[in-house]
Amino acid sequence: MDLFNTTNEYNILPYDGEVIYYGHIVPNDIAKKYYDILLQEIPWQHDEAVIYGKRIVTKRKVAWYGDESYNYTYSKTTKSALPWTKALLELKQIVEDNCGTKFNSCLLNLYHDGDEGMAWHSDDEKALGLNTIIGSLSFGAVRKFSFKHKKTSEKRELILDNGSLLVMKGATQTNWLHRLPKSVKIKHPRINLTFRTIVLQEAK
Repeated sequence: MDLFNTTNEYNILPYDGEVIYYGHIVPNDIAKKYYDILLQEIPWQHDEAVIYGKRIVTKRKVAWYGDESYNYTYSKTTKSALPWTKALLELKQIVEDNCGTKFNSCLLNLYHDGDEGMAWHSDDEKALGLNTIIGSLSFGAVRKFSFKHKKTSEKRELILDNGSLLVMKGATQTNWLHRLPKSVKIKHPRINLTFRTIVLQEAK
């Protein structure tokens, strides 16, 4: 029996992109094991962004991993990928088996509680190429996730469960923004792994 297989996936976007929600793909006991490992073993660092020329340090923490020491620039800051850990390779395989896509990198996010979130944005950096595929695996606190069309402003929302997988692909990053809204009701941490494929390596 394949504990990580699911047939409940569906596209939540009405047009101009594909966002497939696979739902709960990692059983709770195994999800808890990985959550603890990631919380303890990842060298989490506060993220940085340059907004209107001013460097901002976020409450949220991040880490960047890959097949190679890929440079990845977003929000006008650059990170160099660390080598995979055993746990991350296992999780990468689980995600790849479910969505049928190979990934070569992963940006991890640690949100300590509902006071930390992510503003509207698209993952449309040149290094990811056009119509990139991103597999987002969530552990810990259950959080709302939102999409907004860039032209029509139509919105879609869903709840990301502990141990669940969300895959963004097709023209999603071209046509839609996404965010993780804040919520005072959330008192526990959430770890989010966004598996990606670097196709255009930046100069080192």
